[in-house]
Amino acid sequence: MSEFLKLAWELIAKVIYNVTDWLFGFVMGFIHVFITGWVEYYAIFMSYFVNFSWPARIMAILLAAVLIAIPVLIAVILIRRLILHIQLKADKTDNTVLYKEIGRLNRQVLNLMDEKNKILALKVNAMGGVGQIPYVGASALKDDVIPTVKNVVGGQPAGESAAIPVPVGGTIRAEITEQSAAAAAAAMVQARQQAEQTSTAQTSRFPKLTLVDEKYALYVPPAFDNDITLEQFVENYRLFACSRMHLYYTPEIIRRFVAGMAASRLLILEGISGTGKTSLPYSFSRYLNNPATLVSVQPSYRDRTELLGYFNEFSKRFNETEFLRALYESNYRQEPSFIVLDEMNLARIEYYFAEMLSVLEMPSHDEWVLDLVPTAWPGDPKLLESGKIQVPDTLWFVGTANNDDSTFTITDKVYDRAIPIELNERADAFECPDTPPSIVTAAHLEEMFAAARREHPISQPTLDKMNRLNDYLLTRFKLTFGNRIVKQMHDFIPVYVACGGTELGGLDYILARKVLKKFESLNVGFVRDEIKGLITYMEKVCGRTAMPDSKAYLTRIQNLY
Repeated sequence: MSEFLKLAWELIAKVIYNVTDWLFGFVMGFIHVFITGWVEYYAIFMSYFVNFSWPARIMAILLAAVLIAIPVLIAVILIRRLILHIQLKADKTDNTVLYKEIGRLNRQVLNLMDEKNKILALKVNAMGGVGQIPYVGASALKDDVIPTVKNVVGGQPAGESAAIPVPVGGTIRAEITEQSAAAAAAAMVQARQQAEQTSTAQTSRFPKLTLVDEKYALYVPPAFDNDITLEQFVENYRLFACSRMHLYYTPEIIRRFVAGMAASRLLILEGISGTGKTSLPYSFSRYLNNPATLVSVQPSYRDRTELLGYFNEFSKRFNETEFLRALYESNYRQEPSFIVLDEMNLARIEYYFAEMLSVLEMPSHDEWVLDLVPTAWPGDPKLLESGKIQVPDTLWFVGTANNDDSTFTITDKVYDRAIPIELNERADAFECPDTPPSIVTAAHLEEMFAAARREHPISQPTLDKMNRLNDYLLTRFKLTFGNRIVKQMHDFIPVYVACGGTELGGLDYILARKVLKKFESLNVGFVRDEIKGLITYMEKVCGRTAMPDSKAYLTRIQNLY
């Protein structure tokens, strides 16, 4: 074994010695060639130069200049490459790929310019140069008017026969009659219309929205049932969902959903999985003959561009989303429209939906406008005004939310503006007759809401109970209903009553979901000690059997903490 180790040591040592000797020799040779060798070069040069004639001296000087320029040029190239490499690495990223991509794009631009020149050459040829035969297509290329016999054959008035000489072998003349010219013109008009439609769809920076314009160009609205009452409307939906879609909801859930539509443009459906959070707005939209658009919220949503899209400066097109298409299409519909934000709290709602929350707070519907692009372009969709899109008053947003470790907590900012509806249990199946959809306009739905507010205003005893509860909450917990919640109550409770509910039932639901929910952000020990007193006070003000939702929620909070 020791002999083998000696062998290995001698072989490895010899290899290392030879490599080192080669490197040393290379370095010394480089120094001798380019540095110390100049003394020898100069001695050789001068030994011959002093004996040369003037022509030979000039040639010797040129030879010396070339020999000097070669190493200098090599040194300059190496230094420049070193500087370029340092610049590319200055931001700690490799920009070589970027420079290659710029070069590729420049080549593509040159190729496009070459194609453009070829097209222009074809156009000039079609416009009828010397010795060219005029034809109908030529006038289509050079004129923006419908081709006629006159501008095709060059001066022959319309209505008269015209002849175009076609030189094939001998002298042959083909007669073009007025009827054939009219047929050619009609065919040309049709072809140009089709080309314009295709060009508009291809050149518009909003291709999806342009297709929506084409879809509704010949749209005929359906026959609306605008004589239905609100109570009939709610009951018919429950029967429709059962008979046509095999979905079962309690009358209470439907009352809350419809009353929530009267109080806010944003509804949040919360509850455990499988209770029908997504199917409720979808089946309701089918009941109105205007299927909802489902948008699956992603955890990466950070700002408004996730919903509305953005303008691509490179392609000069707007990256449209399905949300934007549904928002734009709802401007064409008279029926209530729905956009469902599925799993909306997978991302922070106050980030990606912030602008929409602010817009929906505007008192006038004329102010419900979103900026998409700074200015208008020719070919933009019809319903875009100066690059702005209108949020119509026929549109509602419905979000579904699960409360688990994979989601974000819905903040008070969102809860204050929305109507939350909890679906924690499935309704029992029942038998019912086949019930068709009830197609109503959003305007008629708003009229039914207004009629409910006139016919079922909140009574003074209920207002007194509301004020006493508000004073107690403000004194003990520093919580108050707030102006927005009070307004929502005046919109929610009358519609809730018109749908078959009671005033205290509506007050109970809003109090539990909009006010008492803020307890979750208060001091845990303080809330637990004061909850029993609040439940006692509620029973004293409203009755022992009233306010079941609020008392159940308070009991759950007390047991939780």
